[in-house]
Amino acid sequence: MATTRQAAQASGCPAIACRECGFYKIGLSLGLGGTDTALLDRYVKRRRMYKRGEVLYRIGETFTYVYAIRSGSVKTYIATDDGRLQITGFHVPGELLGLNAMDDNRHNCEAVALESTSVCEISLDCFKELAQQIPSVHYQMLRIMSKEIRHNQELMLLLGKKNAEERLATYLLSLSRRFAMRNYSPTHFNLSMSRGDIGDYLGIAEETVCRLFTRFQEEGVISSERRSIVLLDLERLSAIARESYPATARVIPLLHALSR
Repeated sequence: MATTRQAAQASGCPAIACRECGFYKIGLSLGLGGTDTALLDRYVKRRRMYKRGEVLYRIGETFTYVYAIRSGSVKTYIATDDGRLQITGFHVPGELLGLNAMDDNRHNCEAVALESTSVCEISLDCFKELAQQIPSVHYQMLRIMSKEIRHNQELMLLLGKKNAEERLATYLLSLSRRFAMRNYSPTHFNLSMSRGDIGDYLGIAEETVCRLFTRFQEEGVISSERRSIVLLDLERLSAIARESYPATARVIPLLHALSR
């Protein structure tokens, strides 16, 4: 019987050997072993660069690739019946894109690069073959889907129960946690999305977003200069968002500073 490594070599799927690939890092974070991450190296098709404004995939296109963001950021959105756009998500390095198209093999939203963005791609056929070679992939996929469901539930709560100030504070805290999980600074980062996009995502007017950023800055909660954001007071921001402030959050910025 051929080994899994031999099966990967004989699969006919073009491969790149890139230890920095987003899929490789995700594989490690999901607990895949050394042999399994070697398979990831072989199954990933290519790494591509997208300029700001370039489209990764459009609504209705056939689902052919799963994407992992290596650097940069991407927004996803759908068009309403009256022609308006609804932002459905902002995606940062280490996150996967395209999985919600698995149901009917067609994308139900559009994905656009918000800045120069590098992504790793794996074709659907190769992804299915990878899942056959690594049975644990099915379980890991369930975990990813579970997180997506939880995110959608949190977004429904955000839009349905919180006021504009609470929504923006919650959004900034969410970004802080996502960046911290990927060893980026949880308190100092760039907002690649426009104030208008943020407002569209949170269901508030762009003018309100701008006004709230100004208020947060005047109150010493954040420091903002164009797209650069510094979260100065996580505890205060959590109070505004009406979220519990875990003790561990107090040491995240310190740990990040010590690791640099």
